[in-house]
Amino acid sequence: MARLHAVKPEDGKIPEASVFRTIKKWLDTLPTQFEDAAKQEKYSKQVATHEKLRSEAAMLERELSKLDSPVVFCHNDILLANVIYDESKSKVCFIDYEYASYNYQAFDIGNHFDEMAGLDVVDYNLYPDKAFQLKWLREYLIGWHEVTNNKEPVTDKEVEILYAKANKFALAGHFFWGVWGLIQAHISLIDFDYLEYAIIRLNEYFNKKDEFLAIPLPQ
Repeated sequence: MARLHAVKPEDGKIPEASVFRTIKKWLDTLPTQFEDAAKQEKYSKQVATHEKLRSEAAMLERELSKLDSPVVFCHNDILLANVIYDESKSKVCFIDYEYASYNYQAFDIGNHFDEMAGLDVVDYNLYPDKAFQLKWLREYLIGWHEVTNNKEPVTDKEVEILYAKANKFALAGHFFWGVWGLIQAHISLIDFDYLEYAIIRLNEYFNKKDEFLAIPLPQ
């Protein structure tokens, strides 16, 4: 992932992070009504109002933009099905770059942690605990130092800072895919319960919002 994040644009100009721009665009196209009565009832009873979602998006942008997470080339959808491991070569690669863009580094990491809970069957008890995350983040930062020619050793403080940022941006991951799921529930012909998926993601966002936003950023 660190090597992916080190990819530079051809003109050398890093664009604006995409996540909040995309969320705003999707919020403008949210469905107002489903033709299916059962789906409409579920939508109206279990999904926050459009006004509430817009308010949450604005709050997230306001709070997370303060974190100064670097804008890097991100995959933005590193669920485990998009990670290919070649055991014979001890090599990992990613597939499905449909949602790749320049985005916040901590979003790609936090969203990857979100996706460890699964897709077809989502279990947020599988969200990695702090011990796992700190170990993972240290390995990531070692790689990040290498690809950015940073000769300094990775410090405990550096790991803790990225831990705080990644978990805060994990909220944006839930919100991003929750809103995406609402749109897919309205337009997709794929046999998948996108509405239920959206509800699961948005519920987890609200469940974890206060806890994750309260994680202190080491000074």
